[in-house]
Amino acid sequence: MEKHPRVIIQEAPFDLAEEYQRLKSVSLKVGAVSTFVGTVRELNEGDDIAGLKLEHYPGMTEKEIARIIHEAEERWDVIAATVIHRIGHLSPGDEIVFAGVSSQHRGDAFPACQFIMDYLKTRATLWKKETTVEGDRWLTTRQSDIDAATSWQASDSAD
Repeated sequence: MEKHPRVIIQEAPFDLAEEYQRLKSVSLKVGAVSTFVGTVRELNEGDDIAGLKLEHYPGMTEKEIARIIHEAEERWDVIAATVIHRIGHLSPGDEIVFAGVSSQHRGDAFPACQFIMDYLKTRATLWKKETTVEGDRWLTTRQSDIDAATSWQASDSAD
C-alpha cells in the first residue's frame, strides 16, 4: 500500500472521534492507533493567557509536515498517519494540533507519533503569538522541544 500522509492546516476545530476512526479503519492490519492532541493552556511562563494566534507559511508548512511523517514511516511500520494543525485565533482550552498514527503494533505507533510531534514542534513553519494581560508576545521554540527532537538523532547514532 502506498502511503499518503494526511496533513491538514485549518481554522476549524477537528473531530477527535472521526480522526481516530479514520486511522483505525484504513486497513484490517491496524492493531494499534496512537494519538496526541495539544490544547491552548491558560497559563504559560507564569502569565495568564487570554488567547493564541497561529500563523503558517502556506504550502511550505504542509510539505514540511509531510516530510516529518515520511521520516517516521521510514523508521517504523506505519500504516497511516494524520497531522491536523489549527491556525487563526484560539482560546484557552481549544485544541491546536492532532497527530495520529496507525500501525500493526503499539511498538511502532507510540514512537512514530511522538517522533512526529517532536519534529512538528521544531521544524514546521508555524508561528504562535500569545495574548496576555501584559500584551502580545511571539513564542519561540523551547529548549525542551529542541532536546526532544535532538534525542531522535542521538538514537540514530546509537544504532
